[in-house]
Amino acid sequence: MTGLIPLVGPIPGGPELLIILLVLVLLFGANKIPKLARSTGQAMGEFRKGREEVEDELQGMQDDEIPEGSAESSTESTETAEPATEEESAA
Repeated sequence: MTGLIPLVGPIPGGPELLIILLVLVLLFGANKIPKLARSTGQAMGEFRKGREEVEDELQGMQDDEIPEGSAESSTESTETAEPATEEESAA
């Protein structure tokens, strides 16, 4: 486990988060931070909604493929069935 290189560095702790918050306040001002957070939340919601739509569409495509495969296997089983004898077809 020690040989693995993390893709992302360590998660910042308390002091680091306070410094990041201070920098954000200095850059954007105290009035714009709630607007920025709101727009970020809306963007995340739109992204989640789009992802769910794509997942539903992919699931629907997979569901459509499954009955086709089972129908092919059922036609194959009827084709391999024994033909009726002359006595059965005459009756």
